Parts: sequence; structure tokens; C-alpha cells
Amino acid sequence: LTAPGSWGAGPCPPYFVARLAFSPRLCAHDLANAVDVRTCSMCDLAHELAWSNLAGFAASGYTYRFAPVSLSCVDLSCVDLSFVACCESPMDAPNPALDFERPIFELSNQLRALEKSSGDRPDAQEEIRRLRRELVDTTKRIYGSLTPWQIVQVARHPSRPHTVDYISLLFDEFVELHGDRRFGDDRAILTGFAKLDEHKVMLVGHEKGKNFKERSACYFGCAHPEGYRKALSKMQMAAKHGLPIICLIDTPGAYPGIGAEERGQSEAIAENMYEMSRLATPIICVVIGEGGSGGALGIGVGDRVGVLQYSYYSVISPEGCAGILWKSGEFAEDAARALRFTSKDLLELGVIDAVIEEPLGGAHREPYQTAARLKQFLVKMLRELTPIPKDELVNQRYDKFRRMGKFLEEATA
Repeated sequence: LTAPGSWGAGPCPPYFVARLAFSPRLCAHDLANAVDVRTCSMCDLAHELAWSNLAGFAASGYTYRFAPVSLSCVDLSCVDLSFVACCESPMDAPNPALDFERPIFELSNQLRALEKSSGDRPDAQEEIRRLRRELVDTTKRIYGSLTPWQIVQVARHPSRPHTVDYISLLFDEFVELHGDRRFGDDRAILTGFAKLDEHKVMLVGHEKGKNFKERSACYFGCAHPEGYRKALSKMQMAAKHGLPIICLIDTPGAYPGIGAEERGQSEAIAENMYEMSRLATPIICVVIGEGGSGGALGIGVGDRVGVLQYSYYSVISPEGCAGILWKSGEFAEDAARALRFTSKDLLELGVIDAVIEEPLGGAHREPYQTAARLKQFLVKMLRELTPIPKDELVNQRYDKFRRMGKFLEEATA
């Protein structure tokens, strides 16, 4: 690839080389995040993207969102990319360290400093190789023995990919649908038509937001009744048109405010669970971060339920459990251990169908690899469920949830 303009006939900047190497598709959302908005007008941006067949964008202030397009229809060799700043994607930015990750970050900093100052000295290259091996071994050791509370911290990591990230990384197309036709549009739940390889699907997912403004609009991923009613209406539309449904779960719980209760929070969640149990279309649910309480169950009734390795799925948050049992959030770590909500425990208990393994160090370190593994799981489940007759599919889903649970007491005569 070449980029005429201010870069002359040289290669594209490192950002584009790395981005194209890791993904078969160019995500224009990442492209827009590399734009220097101080020197690039919206008119120039529209002209360049439209000319290179990267169309379909909307602007709001300095935030640009685009639909990802196939590289096969874009000839980047003759596109003027001079208005693009050579910078990294936000998802490639350094991750804040959790307490138990400090040895990993210390080794990473040592390795980075040595790589910058080593040159081509043989002794320095040997030291770099040694540090790399030690970094991998340390990461394996730490992430191979995480406690339930540490898994909660990983699931809540601020750099962990959210639904909007997976939309850009997984799906070829996405058309968002808004509103519940009763009260309003809840930004804590995203719904819309999407295309995953050859499969046309309805996507439903929680969204927490990336910064304070987005998180406030999304209520930190805690949905209101209108969010669950929006999700249900779109799922019913999908069933009507024979589209499979994919649900991405990432919420600490349903919104606990007075307004949400007045508008029927518990009734909305219960209705979703009831209706999802009998929708005549394949439903695949994946917990990508937090799976808290009824907020998760509101879009969590599916033919296949998967959990990312360092996510949790629980009837209550650890802090909420500690507050009820011990009257203090200080016992959250003890509550996390007692709740048995990690992916390993859930698989043993038969609550979920599969654990999707995350890359070494968690999804927040390798979002592209995580997206690739999630996509592999979704495509496999779609190909497995699509041929099943609708009546049989609904019966299997009902039986699946009826079989859940472990009984600790013998039945009395």
C-alpha cells in the first residue's frame, strides 16, 4: 500500500500496517479515530471516504462512526491519506494495571526500555529474548491462578472490549434500531440488524460506554424497562423474519432507580425471559464481561449460552451479596468465592454450554484475537442451530433450562 500526499510514495504509517495485518477488514471507525480533527474538516473527510468507497457515516462533534467495509472493494493504493495522523487506535492504548498485574507491567516496561536503547548489540538481544520469555511465563502464572474476585476485576477492566467494539470487529454490516415504541430509547442496550459472514442476524447487546459522557448516557450498562422492551420487540421482529438472534451480555445488573421500578423493571425482565423461551428462531447468548442478576437474564435465555473465560455470570454482584450477608461491601472477595460464578464453575454446574478462551492476559490486551475467537464460536453455533426445525429448537431450549440446577437435599418420602 502506498499513500501519496504528505507521505510521498512511501508505505502507509505503522497504524495501518498493523491494523490490516490483524484484521481481514478495514474498520473505518478505527480510521476515523486516527484523524486529526484539528486540521481535517468534515468536508475533506467526507470527500476522501466517499471517494475510497468508505461510505455511510454520521458525525456528532468530534466523534465519527462508520460501517466497516470489505477491503476487496477498496483500492487504497490511490487514496490520499495525508489527512490521517500517524497514531494508534484507542484499543491499542496502554491498559491501566490491576493490582495483581503489576509484575507483568514492570516486566513490560523493562522490555520496552531495553528495546529502545539496545541497538543491535548481541548481549542486549539475548536479554530481550530472556525478558520476553519471563513476561510470557509470568503472565501465564498470574492468569492461570486468578481468584474469583480477580476475575471480577478483569471482567470490569476499563479497556475490556464492549459491544460497540465487537460490532466493528466482528460484523460486516450493522444497522442500529432505536426505541421501544412505548417510552423511549435506552442507550444501555443496543439493537440492530447485522451480518456475520453469510449469516444475517439480529444483534442485541449491553453497552457501558468508554468515557464519562458515554457511561452516563448508558447508565454504566444498567438497562431500564424500555431497554428490555426494545430488545424484546426487536427479537420478535427477528423471529418473524427468520433471523437468528445474538445477545452480548455485559451489565452489573438492571438499573435500580425509582423511575425504572415505576415503569415495571421486574415485569419487563420477566416478560423477556418468558418470550425468549418460546421464540421460534435460534438464540445465542454470550457473556462478554459482567453478567449480573436479572439485568443479564433479561437477554440471556438462549439455545446456546457461552461465557468469555474471564467473565462472570451471577445472580447478584459480589458487593450486593456481601451487603446482604455481611452488611458490608468489604466482604466482596469472600462473596465472590462463595457465589461460584466463574466460567469454570458455571460449566461444571451446567449453567452454560461453552467457555470461550481468551488470549493470554485477557481480552483487554488482545481485543482482535478475542474477537476472532468469539466470531468462531458464533459462526459455529449458527451453523449448528440453523438447520434444526423451529418446534424442536423451542422444545430443546425449554428442556435445557428445566434441567439446570443442583439439588443438595434428598427428596422426602
